Amino acid sequence: MMYQLTFNPLKEEDLLVVKEIYDYYIRHSTATFHTDPITIGELKEYIYLNHPRYRSYMILCDEVPAGFCYFTHFKKRQAYDRTAEVALYLRPEFCDKGIGPKALAFLEKEAKESGIKNLVALVTGNNFPSIKLFERNGYKKVAHFERVGEKLGLVLDVLAYQKEL
Repeated sequence: MMYQLTFNPLKEEDLLVVKEIYDYYIRHSTATFHTDPITIGELKEYIYLNHPRYRSYMILCDEVPAGFCYFTHFKKRQAYDRTAEVALYLRPEFCDKGIGPKALAFLEKEAKESGIKNLVALVTGNNFPSIKLFERNGYKKVAHFERVGEKLGLVLDVLAYQKEL
């Protein structure tokens, strides 16, 4: 399947679409541990607009918003500045179209240019599509936190994947 994929830096006016996509995952999945819809202000606490180091993007597939991706602080302490947390969320209808690997490759290039040396992804233990995405793209499982979250009637593990750039 051929399609035009572009990554545009997130702007303020994109945040309603980001919220809509993220709220879907809050309501219908364990991909995020938020349990209630969040505000635009809460999104902006970790998805930055126009930050000199940490970047966020709208993913467009044939000019249609397909999802968003970003890398952000891993921990807000200076010694961690070489490492960022990476995340991406796609509208369900855009999953399984090969967008994930392209988004990761794009984020890795941007992170490297930004001076990031490591990317870390936190993935719910039952999120098999994301586990497969990170493993197939060179991320190594470095931690397994057992039974640390509870959502939708499930007690959940969290896995940490890391890739040195």
